[in-house]
Amino acid sequence: MTTATSLKTTPRWRRRQPWELLTQALIALGLLMLMQPFWLAVYSYSFSVLLLGVIGYSVAGKLPSA
Repeated sequence: MTTATSLKTTPRWRRRQPWELLTQALIALGLLMLMQPFWLAVYSYSFSVLLLGVIGYSVAGKLPSA
């Protein structure tokens, strides 16, 4: 069981919420890149960005909250 003092000692960069927001933005960016019909270079990187976001979201879910 964790106490309130141990949660306060977790550095902000290791908390779940900022990483989840960042990875959700990466997933949304990857989907937008995938659906746009104009630039082949953007389309070619869309799967990599989408995959990075999904993997990051899976990892971020393991981080401590608050």
